[in-house]
Amino acid sequence: MHASLIRRQLGTLIPPKVATPKSLSGGSGAGLSPLVEFYSKLPKGPAAKSAFGGIKGRYFNGANASGGPIIFTILAVFGLGYTIDYNMHLKHHKNHAH
Repeated sequence: MHASLIRRQLGTLIPPKVATPKSLSGGSGAGLSPLVEFYSKLPKGPAAKSAFGGIKGRYFNGANASGGPIIFTILAVFGLGYTIDYNMHLKHHKNHAH
């Protein structure tokens, strides 16, 4: 592969240089103004609470609280177990009658 093709493919993985050695050695710090401007626009303080906190927050807390996921899980495990047991029983009857 050509070097330019590899460079293009890796260009999305490697972040661009924000602070180059030239801007850091300036002494006055004027070269870092884009970096300072970027960080000054970021929100400060604790992160806002999200509306959902995973499965527990979505189904068991708040206005949407229900036991539906537990009932579904129990029925799914029962159905899977019954299907496996039934198929094993059919294999037993394939060669031997009761």
